Amino acid sequence: MRLVISDGPLGVSWQHASETCEFLGDAFALHHAKSGADYNEARHAIVYLVNELLENAIKFRVPGAIRVDCSLASGNFELTVSNDTAEDVALRFQSLIEEITSRDPGELLIERIEANAADETSSASGLGLLTLMNDYGARLGWDFRTSTSGAAVTLSTHAALTLN
Repeated sequence: MRLVISDGPLGVSWQHASETCEFLGDAFALHHAKSGADYNEARHAIVYLVNELLENAIKFRVPGAIRVDCSLASGNFELTVSNDTAEDVALRFQSLIEEITSRDPGELLIERIEANAADETSSASGLGLLTLMNDYGARLGWDFRTSTSGAAVTLSTHAALTLN
């Protein structure tokens, strides 16, 4: 399934993320439940995954569409969220990716939570991605390409989640 959230007179907001993740969670969990799986568990995992990636796309994008591609086969939910972002933002995100993929996500998650609790000004950068990796077993990947306009970087975040 492909959805495109386009800029328009109403703009792109957090509300779009909420409505989109609820819709996709319902649609794919209903389909998955036909195999005897727990609907609520599948829906919760899908909603959390879509919401996290879509909120990141909204937060760090430059004007333009956000593309959401997802599928479900053999109990595996796959999601790709693509958006254009500024080059400096992409470089900072690549540094974050290097850190969270080179360390144990559970240990880093605890460190980030503790740092955030101890210092209100502490950046909890990556908490959502770490939660997806640690608590949901999500497998994540990223692709950075020069956008078609050449003025930005197209970031695609790929996620795969095994549903029970």
